[in-house]
Amino acid sequence: MNQKLAALTRPDGEGPGRLYVAGLGAALVASLVVVWLVSEDPLLAAIYGGGVLVLAAAVAAMRQLQLPAAVHDLAPPDWSVTVAAIEQPGMAVAITDRANRLTCANTVFDDWFGSGISPPGLPLQRPCLEKLTRVAREAWRDGRAEARDLRRTDGEMGWHAEAIRAGRGDDYLIWRITEAGPADVSKEISEWLAGAFGAQLSRAGIEAALVSPDGMIRAAGRGFAERASGDPAATLAGQEFVTQLRSDDREQIFFAREGRKGPPQTLVQVPLDDPSASGDTQSASLMLLLESGMGLGSSGEGSGTAATPQLEALLGALPLGLAMADRDGRFLFGNQAFLRAVGREGQDIPQYPADLVVREDKGALSDAVRRFGKGPANNGDMAIRLRTQPDDPVSLGLAGVRGLGEAAVLLSLTDSSEETKLKRQVAQATKMQAVGQLAGGVAHDFNNVLTAIIGYCDLMLLRHTPGDSDYDDIQQIRANSNRAASLTRQLLAFSRQQTLRPEILQLPDVLSEVSQLLKRLLGEKITFSVRHDRDLGAVRADPQQLEQVIVNLAVNARDAMQSSGDGTGRLTMATRRVSAKDIRKMGSDIVPVADYTVLIVQDTGGGIPQELIGKIFEPFFTTKEQGKGTGLGLSTVYGIVKQSGGFIFADNVAGKNGSPGGAQFTVYFPVHRGEAPKAKEIAPEQPASEWSGGGRVLLVEDEDMVRAVAERSLVRAGYSVTTASDGEEGLAAIANDGAFDLVLSDVVMPGMDGPTMVKAIRKLTPTMPIIFMSGYAEEQLRKEIDIDDMHFVAKPFSVQQISEKVGQVLSLGSPK
Repeated sequence: MNQKLAALTRPDGEGPGRLYVAGLGAALVASLVVVWLVSEDPLLAAIYGGGVLVLAAAVAAMRQLQLPAAVHDLAPPDWSVTVAAIEQPGMAVAITDRANRLTCANTVFDDWFGSGISPPGLPLQRPCLEKLTRVAREAWRDGRAEARDLRRTDGEMGWHAEAIRAGRGDDYLIWRITEAGPADVSKEISEWLAGAFGAQLSRAGIEAALVSPDGMIRAAGRGFAERASGDPAATLAGQEFVTQLRSDDREQIFFAREGRKGPPQTLVQVPLDDPSASGDTQSASLMLLLESGMGLGSSGEGSGTAATPQLEALLGALPLGLAMADRDGRFLFGNQAFLRAVGREGQDIPQYPADLVVREDKGALSDAVRRFGKGPANNGDMAIRLRTQPDDPVSLGLAGVRGLGEAAVLLSLTDSSEETKLKRQVAQATKMQAVGQLAGGVAHDFNNVLTAIIGYCDLMLLRHTPGDSDYDDIQQIRANSNRAASLTRQLLAFSRQQTLRPEILQLPDVLSEVSQLLKRLLGEKITFSVRHDRDLGAVRADPQQLEQVIVNLAVNARDAMQSSGDGTGRLTMATRRVSAKDIRKMGSDIVPVADYTVLIVQDTGGGIPQELIGKIFEPFFTTKEQGKGTGLGLSTVYGIVKQSGGFIFADNVAGKNGSPGGAQFTVYFPVHRGEAPKAKEIAPEQPASEWSGGGRVLLVEDEDMVRAVAERSLVRAGYSVTTASDGEEGLAAIANDGAFDLVLSDVVMPGMDGPTMVKAIRKLTPTMPIIFMSGYAEEQLRKEIDIDDMHFVAKPFSVQQISEKVGQVLSLGSPK
């Protein structure tokens, strides 16, 4: 396009410029002829022609002089050059306009965020997203702004961001985004060595240098620089550490500049956990040089015994968790940072390092300490599980040291207790928040359905008597609905981690109660069988939650068998008596030695992939396709079993006699040896309401089926009922004809919810009795709803329950 515009303005008339000149001449001649014919005055035509020629010449001159520059100014920017210029490894660069639209971005930005997102709309936590939005505003206003420590939505450390205003008209923002990593320990130590701390070490006779994994010096104290080069201000960074030292035939170490004229040195290497190594298996090291002549005995040989207190003073001043052990593996010293890291702050250090770890790691740690203490001087690390944090492995660094008397092994451990505690709290809070939200939603929706089912069953039972052909079927529907309601309540209880209501019971009795339900759940293609041992011990557990364990395991097995092959299979449930002697023979480190009653659930569904067995009890983990599994079934089972004092294990078993193999779940319940607890005194039930005067009730419920059941129940009990489908309709009913004796309302409704409506009603009628009906827990609702003198009825409710509750509240009279 630029070439075409330039060709039209060429002064030599080449190319399309000739067309321009020819067209201009033809137009001039035609205009002259027209003027002469119209005016019939040759003089006027000549004057007109001369003026047009002068004007055409001026226009041509202006085009020749100005258009090329204008065309050059209008040339569009070449963004490919910009993209090539902003390509930087490890840094995401993006350019946005004033509408926050992505104009250009480099490859790193596309890899991290994709091309469909632009700053400040990055995937950050809400506070960090607001911080990044402020950066954009400040950059447009001040020309530059930045934000640090932006955390991603998953809670992990995210990025640092910087925005700079740029462009001819300041119409663009250049964003530079880098990953935020943990603190660089090496950088901090470099600053210490260059400051007063390094000078204090030199006065104590200890020279120090920070050395990278490739052997190059990163930083050195002034004393080390003076002895290595003769100039305390010399910069040794980038030089090889080993070139600053030399050794003689007795393997004594000296500074290379001093040679044997200087005192021999003892070299101590302290490995650092350097996060800036970017995944390198090695790490930087703090090299300490101590004069071997310190504390020489009368014989003139360095015993090294005086070096240990000196080294203890040094290690005690460092913020790293460091300890020393002798060749036999006994602790000699541990600084406060080390004691804090192992969870023994304010206590004495134990005799052996193995006393700090769980039983499974004791042998490996003891062998490693002795190996580093007696072998050649080297270093390494190993993963251990501390007794104070058995679920979170940590990395323990070990280094063999020589020439320090009794000290033979240096142990290093970073104090990550606060970080680990914070991560665990965040993860647990996130999981439980999600479980609570899911449980609340399920309870609300499912309890609405159950309310309608139970209500209609009650209404049908009023028209049927025992002995009718449909009476037993209706009772069965009602019984199963009540069981479903019980499971819903248990889901809520699990999400809140409430205390169980255990009873002394026999496992076969519980299995017998749910057998019929299990057969219906499994279907006709799956064979279900139950086997029991004799002389089974009683267990102490919540019967309703124990039923939920059995149902969840059965449904999980059914889904596995239906997804493999033709959908046929066999589910076997067995109870076994396992004595303490049997447990002792098993040699389990998890199950304590005691008598157990064991429930075994085995299917023929092909088993669980070995790499997934360790994850199946995690919340929200599921192997089912999207939309067909919540991932809460086995995690609920695990929680109930653990809360009951039991243990659950999953394994795969091979098939027998040509039958396919499958998964086997083994649940251990400790046998209850104490006497059955005395029955708790049951508070006398409130007498049935004697209210018989009827009354006007405003019923507000968004679910049609629940509203219909409640209305029929109350009308049957003699009340006059006005219904509304949401809070707005309820307020309108009060405003139009507010002579109601009671308001019965749902809590969660679209638009205006129940509590908001009730607060508005109380402003008009302060003494109006209120009953809330909901599937949520009453305790939770009373904490969230700040309304005085309110009553509660839990969903699902029966016809009798809702009628009695309304009568009971009306009989109390108006609240004071």
